[in-house]
Amino acid sequence: MSETFYVVPEARHNALVEAAYRRRRFSSLEAAAAARFCAQATRHGIRTHNAIKALHLDHLFGSGAQGCVPKAKIEKIKTRFRGAQVWNANRKLGQATAYAAMDTAMKLADRYGVGMVSVDNAFHYLWGGGYVMEAAQKGYIAYTNCTAALAEVVPFGGKFPTLGTNPHSWGFPTTAAIGYPIVIDWATSVVAMGRVQQLAREGKQLPPGAAVDESGAPTTDPAKAKYLLPFGAHKGYGLSLINELVAALIGGSLPTLRNRWDREPQEKHACCFFFQVWHPDAMNAGAFAGGRDQAANVKAVIADILGHGNEACMLPGQIEAEAAARSAKNGGLLFTEAEIKAFNEIAEECRQPTWYQADFPVAT
Repeated sequence: MSETFYVVPEARHNALVEAAYRRRRFSSLEAAAAARFCAQATRHGIRTHNAIKALHLDHLFGSGAQGCVPKAKIEKIKTRFRGAQVWNANRKLGQATAYAAMDTAMKLADRYGVGMVSVDNAFHYLWGGGYVMEAAQKGYIAYTNCTAALAEVVPFGGKFPTLGTNPHSWGFPTTAAIGYPIVIDWATSVVAMGRVQQLAREGKQLPPGAAVDESGAPTTDPAKAKYLLPFGAHKGYGLSLINELVAALIGGSLPTLRNRWDREPQEKHACCFFFQVWHPDAMNAGAFAGGRDQAANVKAVIADILGHGNEACMLPGQIEAEAAARSAKNGGLLFTEAEIKAFNEIAEECRQPTWYQADFPVAT
């Protein structure tokens, strides 16, 4: 049986989310960036990184702890490389920092063909796919990775969590070819911890081989899941390691101390971000077969991949595009009954009006 969703006007959602962040002393601009991000994630069906997750993360590791500083200012560190910038985010809100970094990387790409922004002392930005998706919709190729808030993943062959879920996110400007940008976005664990929390909230089980309990025994019960496992065994481990090494080059903290503010005060405890944007014109060799130009060649390559009996195959970003189309069709953001209850806990915290389920139509 399909899940029932209720249609919440985006303006009502954003007003509550902004109020929650302002209640936690964030600026109006920071609160607006957070609401914009949470709405985008929900619109595209990313329920593991919606406002419920964002505010919970801020409570546990952000302004509720020491990981995020409301109204913090970004410091730009001098570098001799014109196409690259290095920032000290001073633990500014992750969503606001990430939007600014991606915008800067796009401007650098306009000028130099490729733009890179490395961010130290950051607070987690949640769904990396959202940032590369927006860049791809504007015509760029974009990539980002970050170190996760906590070391929750056991490396391949190990027994103790020393890695984060460490996502990688790629966006490609394919809207002209297929109607939406291809977005390849994944945590390097079998599932993200946000998925564990979502499944626990919805009373569902984890897939086998995704998590272990406190004693290291495999479990499918999200309530018992303590640590996560990398996807693809050694392959997911290697991809997760990339994020830690990139962060180490920027200035990142030791993974097992990240967001452990009560431990070893002489060490760093914040996350690192990395953004890179390519302008397609900077990659154009001009020698396309059959008289095609760059855009036509991209379309032809995708058609070839999905041909030969592969017509039913899905492209990365397709599910998100379909979720966005459903949201647009229903004229709002879609939430389950359990999620509406969670939003009412947020409303109570920041003294905002209660959401009554009966006020929201059922999504078609």
